[in-house]
Amino acid sequence: MAAGEENIVTDRIAVGVIGCGFFSQNHLHAWRDLAAEGADLVAVCDIDPGKAQAAGEKFGARWYTDPAQMLDEEKLGLVDIVTGQATHLPMVELSLARRLPTVVQKPFGQDMAEVRRMVQLSRDGGTFLAVHENFRFQLPQLKIAEIIASGAIGTPTWARVSFRTGYDIYAGQPYLARQARFVLVDLGVHVLDVARVHLGEVEHLTAELQHRKPDALGEDTATMLLRHKNGAVSMVECSYGSRRLPDSFPETLVEIEGDKGAIVSRIGSKLEVASNGRMEVVDADPVVLPWAERPWHVAQDSVLRTNREMLRAVQEGRPAATSAEDNLRTFALVEAAYAAAGKVTPEA
Repeated sequence: MAAGEENIVTDRIAVGVIGCGFFSQNHLHAWRDLAAEGADLVAVCDIDPGKAQAAGEKFGARWYTDPAQMLDEEKLGLVDIVTGQATHLPMVELSLARRLPTVVQKPFGQDMAEVRRMVQLSRDGGTFLAVHENFRFQLPQLKIAEIIASGAIGTPTWARVSFRTGYDIYAGQPYLARQARFVLVDLGVHVLDVARVHLGEVEHLTAELQHRKPDALGEDTATMLLRHKNGAVSMVECSYGSRRLPDSFPETLVEIEGDKGAIVSRIGSKLEVASNGRMEVVDADPVVLPWAERPWHVAQDSVLRTNREMLRAVQEGRPAATSAEDNLRTFALVEAAYAAAGKVTPEA
């Protein structure tokens, strides 16, 4: 939904956010922006008292350092977990034990065993559980999905989904250099999800991983080849080791060929659409929100759109587009890529 299209509603949802770190600031701003649509950001929590207090004072919310205490004392309608990957399972267990609708930051879990455990908890309790998978909600990806649905390029048969950058991601999140499983769980989940959205489910996957940063523990580049169930083929790439200029960070570049035309995304959120022998350029660059900044604005805008989807799903009593059940399929592709590359990971 574009700016200005929001609907004011009376079905209020009290939101509590667990985690007040680096990326959480985007979630907090987004929840505040959704006040007119029914979101009331009432509580925040972080084990670091300084971060919790700062977020609480900035966003007008009560602050806690103990998530269980926050969940017990507040009457929440939605819990947003924006913490490190290793904490997702225990945080989800706390929230779902109280039958609270819950959103968890990606990557969903540390391995398939954790992901399946959380999905099963949601099933057993009949409780809303979704993953904040925001790449599919970036404006260029939403426009691409609209163009495909319109039939302008016919049936998609081939695609390339690429996120390659040399941006120093470690500067703001130094803990990433210590992750044994890195680029696939940090970035691969996003681009694989985009491939699923545009071309459908996957029946076969091969992958090669590279470790190009000497002082980092995990892989920083992944190159994958996917065959989709409908016969389409896609190349899916993610890398933090690119040295090309101009750097496309933080954009995901997509090429999709159909039997009647093609879509190519360019740096600057421009889409070149070839259809019926003609080509037009579609501007898919989102408005820079008051709290956002270039070049992060594409991702920051997608956080607002993702949060809006979570809010509406809870209000309407339906699963989110990126429900736990849906994201299980994306996470399965991550594990399949590790397995295909010979990097065996824990299994349920």
